[in-house]
Amino acid sequence: MIKLSDLKNKHFLALTGNLVISVFSLITMSLLYRSLSKAEVGVWFLFLGIQSLAEAIRAGFLSTAAVKFYAGTEKNRGLEVLGSVWFIALAITLILVILNAILLLFLPLIHNPATIIIIKWIGITFISSLPFTVPIWILIADEDYTYLLRLRLVNSISMFLIIIILIYSKEMNLRNLFILNIATNLLTGIFCFLNKLTHIGAILKSTKSTINEIAKFGKFTIASSISVILFSNVSTFIISYFLGPASLAIYNLPGRLMTIIEIPLGSSLGTGMTAMASALNKNNKENFIYIFKKYTGLLTFAIIPIIIFVFIFSDLAVNIIGGVKYNNTEAANIFRVMIFFSILYPIDRFHGVVLDLLHLPQINLQKVLVMLLFTIIGSSLGYFALHNLYGIVYFSRISIISGVLFGYYSLQKHIKYTFLEIIKVGWRETNVILKRVSDTVINFKK
Repeated sequence: MIKLSDLKNKHFLALTGNLVISVFSLITMSLLYRSLSKAEVGVWFLFLGIQSLAEAIRAGFLSTAAVKFYAGTEKNRGLEVLGSVWFIALAITLILVILNAILLLFLPLIHNPATIIIIKWIGITFISSLPFTVPIWILIADEDYTYLLRLRLVNSISMFLIIIILIYSKEMNLRNLFILNIATNLLTGIFCFLNKLTHIGAILKSTKSTINEIAKFGKFTIASSISVILFSNVSTFIISYFLGPASLAIYNLPGRLMTIIEIPLGSSLGTGMTAMASALNKNNKENFIYIFKKYTGLLTFAIIPIIIFVFIFSDLAVNIIGGVKYNNTEAANIFRVMIFFSILYPIDRFHGVVLDLLHLPQINLQKVLVMLLFTIIGSSLGYFALHNLYGIVYFSRISIISGVLFGYYSLQKHIKYTFLEIIKVGWRETNVILKRVSDTVINFKK
């Protein structure tokens, strides 16, 4: 029997939070696709790709480290970690902003309109996201998914409402969209300060030894994080500069619809990483391995019905989100290809988490670099072979297979498990959940 208390646990709250935010993101994306031209949408998504690369530098250096060194620690140690995280975050932000300022000096020599737009807006956008980025890591480590949901709702709802106003007043354009993005970031940061979520005062508790400890760990995770973003966006860059922004808009439509997979995956990665980090901090490696197999197996089985659903209704989904101008394009079939290979996402993502938590970020980096290499080779071969979106999508998918195999064989030296064990644990846990749901339905009918 599912009880009311079950709805308050961290897994449900994390999943609900991601679901709510993803719904707002899809609606917002639909508004952008309908109110902007294909070329403008393409430029916006190219900017988001570059922005995610910049964020990956900061988050890659600190996000996993913040959870790993902070979760389950005593108060004084926790303050040292948070203060050191803030110190490094501020330093990274300052360095990237200085680099952006240098690039601004070379704008007269640049003739690509999309590149000019990115250089103009990337620095100030990066600054505006800092006040709520660190609190997100802290909330994940504290497993405070209620406040995490509130924080993300402030960002998503404010952007959604202002976009509606801009469309209604016929002021929706790329320039106003960039201003809006910065404004919502600042509003979210103000929310964090007012609710005392930043813990920025802990910077006074930072120590040289803790900063060095985080930096030593982060030098591997940052490379891994950047490589992950490059892996996710290399096709975006190739499409943008070889096929044009309009083709990028078509490619990114199914890419954004992949949030249907990212909803359960993202929430489980957060709760799973925290649970595994706590198990390691308590020297319970057996529980650590079981949590890994449980989350990976459950997610794999959860994705199967989603894949079937998308294969049937992908055309309808593209029409609902993108509008009629994206009908009869490659978008629906690209969505089917992406969703088919998503069955491997859970094992691949949790391989990366496990490698980082086992203090093996260098191996995780190697894994991501292997995937990045296959993505670059596949996307390039696909473009030069077919000169269209299908070639890039089909050829680049081999990268996910290479990542899963590399992660599996690398981890065998440190923890013992098999793919079959993951399937067995996942099936057992799935049956437990299904039985509880079934019992609830039966009792409700009675």
